[in-house]
Amino acid sequence: MTTPLDHPVDPVDLALARERVHQVAADAGVELRLLETVAEFDAASRLLDGIWKPTDGSQQMPVEHLRALTHAGNYAAGAYVGEELVATSVGYFGPPDERYLHSHITGVAEKAQGRGAGYALKLHQRAWALKAGVRTITWTFDPVVRRNAHFNLSKLGARPAEYYVDFYGEVGDLINAGQGSDRLLAAWDLGSERVRAALGEIPDDVGGASPALDDRSGLCAVGAAEGGPVLAAADDRRSAPYVVVETPPDIEALRRHDPHAAFAWRLALRAALADLIGSRARFVGLSPNGSYHFERNAL
Repeated sequence: MTTPLDHPVDPVDLALARERVHQVAADAGVELRLLETVAEFDAASRLLDGIWKPTDGSQQMPVEHLRALTHAGNYAAGAYVGEELVATSVGYFGPPDERYLHSHITGVAEKAQGRGAGYALKLHQRAWALKAGVRTITWTFDPVVRRNAHFNLSKLGARPAEYYVDFYGEVGDLINAGQGSDRLLAAWDLGSERVRAALGEIPDDVGGASPALDDRSGLCAVGAAEGGPVLAAADDRRSAPYVVVETPPDIEALRRHDPHAAFAWRLALRAALADLIGSRARFVGLSPNGSYHFERNAL
């Protein structure tokens, strides 16, 4: 999944990454800093619980876990407006021979959403990882949530690397309860042309981060209909050279109003994406309407 680092990051690349962090943080009106004290860990823990709202008495990231992770050299940072923590992110290193960082959780308070705090925090994480000699950051996200797919795959330039069925088992929070916990593993190749183009460090036409995508150009493996998602036949999905997988416009609202229809979308995307990613079809990009695009003739 990742390649061990055989040489340190180019100082120029690191300087560009840090400069981009400062620009984005200033635009968002936040200050970014690593979490170091028990009070900061407590604020981060409470912020994450306030976002996910566990219903089973658990905590997303207990204070003692944050203390242990950072003591061992892992990543925990926050975005602040004044002295108020409005976003936080926590990651930890993978096996030493693979040398990647797994970003376990990132959360943004509702009052700070839409201002770029989460984006600034991810760029801070990238610059921190590059300085530490890491070339890849991974994390998981729910592939049915269109805005998350856009943020991860288009805005950040990550690529889908694996599909996991019920990765966390049954999750006891108000966001995921009763909907399974399927996840896509995003791989963020920090110095790749695709990522650098997505982040504005090089022109788009160099990195190909934003290809022009036409949802009519391939087989629609999952499409929207009045009664819910329509899944193309398995043989068609597995033989088509170019495949498009649509997503619902607002799965979170659908989960509240019609959980059965929402779960139907979960099952349809599970069938399509697990096949495509498992067969190593090449991810082309995400269209503006949230459709995943894959091709098999360029493996």
